[in-house]
Amino acid sequence: MKKRIGSALLGGLLMGAMALTMAACSSTPASTESGGTDSAGGATAAVVGTVTASGSSALLPLAEDAAEYFKQDNPDVSITLNAGGSGTGLRQVADGAVDIGNSDIAAEERLEADEAAQLVDHRVCVVTMAPIVNASLYEQGVTNLTKQQLQDIFTGVITNWSEVGGPDQNIVLITRPSTSGTRALFQEYALDGKEEITSSLETDDSGTLLQSVADNEGAIGYVALSYLVNNTSVAPVAVDGVEPTLENTYNGTYPVWGYEHMYTKGEPTGAVKAYLDFIQSEEYGARMEELGYGVTSKMTVSRE
Repeated sequence: MKKRIGSALLGGLLMGAMALTMAACSSTPASTESGGTDSAGGATAAVVGTVTASGSSALLPLAEDAAEYFKQDNPDVSITLNAGGSGTGLRQVADGAVDIGNSDIAAEERLEADEAAQLVDHRVCVVTMAPIVNASLYEQGVTNLTKQQLQDIFTGVITNWSEVGGPDQNIVLITRPSTSGTRALFQEYALDGKEEITSSLETDDSGTLLQSVADNEGAIGYVALSYLVNNTSVAPVAVDGVEPTLENTYNGTYPVWGYEHMYTKGEPTGAVKAYLDFIQSEEYGARMEELGYGVTSKMTVSRE
């Protein structure tokens, strides 16, 4: 934040000098506590307004963290963020109910073509999806699964952990609803398009899913890597011997990842644009990685 710069006019100054000083000040943009700098180095006007967003629970931690940091320099911006799933976020931004629709998947996968065409895609980061198991399972040897084993587990072909080198214990699936972008991403890149079976333990909230896996012995689910930062209640499982890490996502060896999208209806303006610009800035990039999200520009592979 720029500090306000005060100037004191000393008594006894000539009137002409005072006039010159006042004229110079009038040509300089006023500085404000929440302003930034323009391309010429002058102070910009404060960012004010509102930002509303809903959608992907996988992207919610980043959206909330970025909002907290953004508001340090822009305290007069009101930001309201909700989850609800990618489908909900896309629906609401298309209807004009929110400014930003957060999604793990492209708008075209959930909306009609004419609705998707009205949205502007802001690829803010890369998300890594990790299979997770109850900590006791990990301790008993379920540390790695092949893609085929993952597919057989989530499609109901394998129902006991002993079939994949674990204990003699029934598998408890914690799944996502059909509207979930996390489910769509996991289905495409982990299950190779195969449809996972319906589970009685289904949730579209990543935090709730993580807790459900932690509370149920024999449980398996999947969440964004960001939910595993500083978490020891569950354990991520390698896929075909490759750990779900940012490094392995960047170098293309870990396959279950996708772009995170923040959609706006038309080009963003005002506080919404400032908030999105901040998230995609170099300044916030390092913080993004600390939270478990990947910086798009660091990817050595890409997807359309």
